[in-house]
Parts: sequence; C-alpha cells; structure tokens
Amino acid sequence: MKTQILQNLPESCPWQDSVLYFESTDSTNTRAKELAAAGAPHGTVLIADHQTGGRGRLGRSFLSPAGTGVYLSVILRPHCPPAQLMHLTCAAAVALCDAVEDTAGIRPGIKWTNDLVYGGRKLAGILTELRLTPEGLAEYAVVGAGINCCQQIEDFPGELQAMAGSLSMAAERPIDRARVAAAMIRSLYEMDQKLLTEKEAIMDRYRRDCITLGREVSLLKADGSVRYGTALNVDDEGALVVRFRDGNVEAVNSGEISIRGMYGYT
Repeated sequence: MKTQILQNLPESCPWQDSVLYFESTDSTNTRAKELAAAGAPHGTVLIADHQTGGRGRLGRSFLSPAGTGVYLSVILRPHCPPAQLMHLTCAAAVALCDAVEDTAGIRPGIKWTNDLVYGGRKLAGILTELRLTPEGLAEYAVVGAGINCCQQIEDFPGELQAMAGSLSMAAERPIDRARVAAAMIRSLYEMDQKLLTEKEAIMDRYRRDCITLGREVSLLKADGSVRYGTALNVDDEGALVVRFRDGNVEAVNSGEISIRGMYGYT
C-alpha cells in the first residue's frame, strides 16, 4: 500500500521521503513517540494497516482492523512554547476534514474536540501528544488520526453499530484508502506550514465545522460528576465555552472532561 500512497502524493510534498508503513503495529502514536525520542525528524509519517492497541483520548481504545481504515501519525518539531500549540488538535481536525472532502466528496463535521462525524456517526478520531524539553519548550508533538474508510455497518461490533460510520457509508461508494492516506499527509503538511502563523484563520474554520456549537451538552468530569449547559463557542486556545444551567459561562479544557451530546451521540 505504501507504493500506492506515494503515487497519490504530489512531488512537492517533502514528507513523502519520510513515510514509514507497517502491516501491523500496536499504535502508530506509540511507535511515533519512540521514534521521536530517538531523534526521528520533523515530518516523519507512520501509517499502519492494522493496530493492535489503537488509542484515543483519555486512554480509550480505537478499533483498528486490517484492510478497512487509515491509521496515521506524524512527528512534528515546532520548537515553541507549548502554549502556542493549544490549538493543534483543532488544526488537525480541520486538515483531516479537508482530506476527507477531497477524497470522499463529503465534508464531515467536528464533534468537539477531536472526532470527525457525518450523519450522526463517528468517522475518525484524533489524538495529539506532546513532550517538553527540560527548558519547557515543545521537543516534539505527535498528531495521530484513525479514519474508518471501507466498513459497512455489519463490520462494527454490536455496541458500536449505532454510532460508528465510515467514509464508504457516508459517500455511498467504495473508498480508496491509499488516496485517503495521501490526502491526510498532504493536508497535515499544509496545516504544519500555517500552524503558528495563521492561528486565527484555522480557528475560524474549526468553528464553522464544529457541530457541537449551539447544542445542549453534558460535560463529564474525571470524578464522575456531570454538568449540563449549552455550547456557545470555541475560544482561540481550543477550549469549549459553555453556559451552564446556573448561568455561569466557563471555558472547558478538553483534557479535563469528556463530552457527549444530550440527545444521542452528536
């Protein structure tokens, strides 16, 4: 599949020389962090046909069967304070929406903060991880994404059939995974070029794609408590601005809580 991916990448994309392909691995993010710690350069891309330990946010598992999706991570070395990267997950979500639109002809929405959804079903998840230098700068960031491409409803476990989807289901046609992978690489490369210089434009695009805004939401805290409110906005750092039922308006950080819409998955 690596050959097909590279054939779909424009020669102008410098990351094409740093693509690593695995038939199977535990997690592309885990492998990317190992390689980054060993000195792998900026723009190293890892793609797996199958993950045995795919991970999502807050330690959740991400189902990653062979032959059905694209599981990809990229190593970035932005050399900046971590405060300048608070919008990285948002930027990656917009980039992956672009990749899906280019290859499947449909534009997903973004369920705050890191899920791509279409027709009420989750198509993709994003996991960004960061390591700091002793001086407090970003030594590297790993952006990982898994996109369901070819599954039909019966391919998902019973407990996921009400919420999971794929590009093939959404577009109602076969999907070429190599084209999707190449589009992901190209879009993430373009995102990287703008990440620190066009933050305002990136966040404006994120807000346009974010389906959470304007909805009644339940915010689940790590201690198990639940708060209810209305999602008003996403601020420039990627936090969700919520008006709670007591009238207080707060910016909620994705690292502190999990979110579910009150009426179904989205």
